[in-house]
Amino acid sequence: MPPNPVSHARTRTAATTSPERPPTRTATLWYKRASRWRSDVSSEHTEPAAARLVVISSGVSDPSTTRMLAERIAQAAIDHIRRSGGQATVSFIDLAPIAADIARSIVIGTPTEPVQKAIEQVAAADALIVSTPTYKAGISGLFKSFIDVLDNDLIVATPTILAATAGTARHAMVVDEQLRSLFAFLRALPVPTSLFAAPEDWADPALGKRINRAAAELAQLVRLGARDAIANAGWDGYNHQFDGNATRADRTANDVDFDTDLMRLAAGGR
Repeated sequence: MPPNPVSHARTRTAATTSPERPPTRTATLWYKRASRWRSDVSSEHTEPAAARLVVISSGVSDPSTTRMLAERIAQAAIDHIRRSGGQATVSFIDLAPIAADIARSIVIGTPTEPVQKAIEQVAAADALIVSTPTYKAGISGLFKSFIDVLDNDLIVATPTILAATAGTARHAMVVDEQLRSLFAFLRALPVPTSLFAAPEDWADPALGKRINRAAAELAQLVRLGARDAIANAGWDGYNHQFDGNATRADRTANDVDFDTDLMRLAAGGR
């Protein structure tokens, strides 16, 4: 009997994403998320859509410890998702190559093509991992500039792992003091465990344990479909930009709900 091609595809995928191998720029795993399985399976046994994990790294050096931390987190996250029994895709957005475009987008008020492509990746993400270096006791200006070009409703309820690196442990609170408040403003859904790595942390097993815990938290939020459940339940209560980049954005007159207090006021109270 000829070998099962699906079985062989799964074997090759597992081999290329084992913990002993370094994470790649784009990793694809077979993964079934329970919440999507229940809603997506049809009479033809259609495979569920893969969860989309997007990693944003604002490291500028080569090699970059910020990127290295993001890769470790991504590998741990896909390992946990894989244990859930389904599939996921992982892609990276490195901000350094598009730094000039980010600055130009802020100045002209319109995203350039590379920035728009990155925004669309973020909008489509089922979960995010963000990693930034620390400069002058604060998060990277490049990272903050990219966040500034995002629509305010782009990542509502998106499960997110927050991470930062620095040259000293004295900056360990930058994640909770700056990143967590920033993503609270964007109404994202950061996991409880924050991640920070100073030079001495890389050889400390405690960093791996924290990464594993944060990855497990993210995997559970993804598996439960928290992003769609929360956003769908309260979407009309958030402020939105017409024809924005959010996947649920109103793009035509037919999408707009005119039967609201604000719209009735705009129409003269009728």
